[in-house]
Amino acid sequence: MNIHPIMDNIDQKLLENLLEDTSFINWAKKKNQNDINYWNSWISNNESKIETIDLAKSIVIGINFNKTELPNDTVEKELNKVLTTIDATFAIKKHKQTKKNILSYIPYGIAAVLAIIFVVLVSNNNATITHETAFGEIINLTLPDGTSVVLNGNSFITYSKQNPRNVTLVGEAYFKVKPIPSTKAKFWVTTNDLKVEVYGTKFHVNTRDKKTDVVLDEGSIHLVLKNGVTKKINPGEFVSFSKETEKITHTKVSKKNPYKLWRNGTYIFNNQTLKTVMKNIESTYGLPIYFKEKNLEQIIISGGIPNQNIEICLKAIEKSAGIKLIKRNDSIVISTQ
Repeated sequence: MNIHPIMDNIDQKLLENLLEDTSFINWAKKKNQNDINYWNSWISNNESKIETIDLAKSIVIGINFNKTELPNDTVEKELNKVLTTIDATFAIKKHKQTKKNILSYIPYGIAAVLAIIFVVLVSNNNATITHETAFGEIINLTLPDGTSVVLNGNSFITYSKQNPRNVTLVGEAYFKVKPIPSTKAKFWVTTNDLKVEVYGTKFHVNTRDKKTDVVLDEGSIHLVLKNGVTKKINPGEFVSFSKETEKITHTKVSKKNPYKLWRNGTYIFNNQTLKTVMKNIESTYGLPIYFKEKNLEQIIISGGIPNQNIEICLKAIEKSAGIKLIKRNDSIVISTQ
């Protein structure tokens, strides 16, 4: 394909990435100061990409559509058709126009490019995708951008089809975010208490019990808490925050940290109280827990417990804690043997 001069300096791959990058969209719309600072710095270090940046900004501000795949030959034919019209218009008017008047045709060129982008981007802009698990179910997902997610039981994530790198989580999930080196596009996980901001990394998020727990395995992430506080987490660190109580916990992950490796089908507890263990069972299976005796809550449990079959799970806890678990009226009653 012969590229028209208007498109000479446009990096198509970069353009596609920019139009899908929430951080860039925030910069274009001047919505987030952190994103504005980041992209101003990025642009100053990538001046050769300025034409692509300007075009992407024009599209973000002027058109709000999602990308849909079209055959390459279709896009090429439409582009050539419009560009041929532009060339003809300039040829007819060339001997009649002064330099000043010729400038008046520039908007036609911009409109033509936007018209082609319009064809490529048109789709259902409001579509929302939801992935949900049943009680005790664990599923592995791959998001459209290549990010992998392990979703625990009784949990769900949602995201706009327009931007799969901005997800909302209720429940528990483990994320392995796929980085996009060309733009360092961010990835967000939003909960009721905070927002996790990352580029490419592995981390665990749990929104159970009216708070959000985050544990980072690899990389680096920033948390934007609902009270306005921003926290940076390094690998091996744990942060817990509740919007209701505004309580913040920031510690190193240790054997005593309530971090369960549930995604392999087993809860791993290290010196956890029976109350903490049963809280996980209640959240995963939706079964209310009742202790007949208060002192039973403080029994300490360590070891692995299968978490994808409630009957096996309860028997393992019984054996480990030396107690009796009875399922009754869709609840679990805990008593001594």
